[in-house]
Amino acid sequence: MELWDLYTHDRQPTGETHIRGEKLPPARYHLVVHVWIRNSKGEWLISQRAASRPTFPLKWECVGGSVTAGEDSLTGALREAVEEVGVRLDPAAGRLVHATVREHYQDIRDVWCFCYDGPLDLTQATTDEVADMRWMPIAEIRDLYDAGELVHTLGYFFDDPELGGQA
Repeated sequence: MELWDLYTHDRQPTGETHIRGEKLPPARYHLVVHVWIRNSKGEWLISQRAASRPTFPLKWECVGGSVTAGEDSLTGALREAVEEVGVRLDPAAGRLVHATVREHYQDIRDVWCFCYDGPLDLTQATTDEVADMRWMPIAEIRDLYDAGELVHTLGYFFDDPELGGQA
């Protein structure tokens, strides 16, 4: 059972927790993180969701997920990178790019950007959520998006000057 801390629309902790999979109460939000990882060549680490994933199976995406109870956003981002792709990120190498309240999902989405030039080894991941991963230049990520192979909610990447919009 995964627990989430709940927040108000303006990110104030409510002191309440929520069980993942249950309907969120009105006017309550949970934290999610998107973690964009870039190497010194300007390529981005993109992962392919496992076929067994209930949503978007075999689609490509960045690392991300829900922040669990007791974690802050940065801690959640670091944990998701280890869980999904087996990458241990340096907290000092990351920055919060932006935060967005998404009413439809009742979440607060924090988008992180990290620099990383270390090894990639999917066998170091602690879950089986990812089938494949690779470094890609922005043009290849755009091709995936245009072909419907990138999770559609990641389209903001191309407009964000701190991320793919910088090309």
